[in-house]
Amino acid sequence: MPVEPLSQKEVEDRLAELPGWSLDKDHLIRSYRLGSHFAATAMVVHIAQVQEELNHHSDLTLGYNTVSLAVHTHSAGGAVTEKDFELARRVEDLAPGHGAH
Repeated sequence: MPVEPLSQKEVEDRLAELPGWSLDKDHLIRSYRLGSHFAATAMVVHIAQVQEELNHHSDLTLGYNTVSLAVHTHSAGGAVTEKDFELARRVEDLAPGHGAH
């Protein structure tokens, strides 16, 4: 089933519900600073598990104590879709301060 791109207004409305996330060209982006390299690596593993569950994979970058994501939907021509926001919400649930770590 094809995934439909969201309109600019739909993207803006959904971004308002996800503090810390923003739009950079055609990607939803977010970076997290964690307390250590180990904590950042553990978050990457948890994100990878969510990506597998959703069958939706983002660009994921691990730094010393940072994790950055760039999310868009290839099957929608690289546009932002509801799938991207589902992944973003699930990643937010993993973030420090949300009880998942």
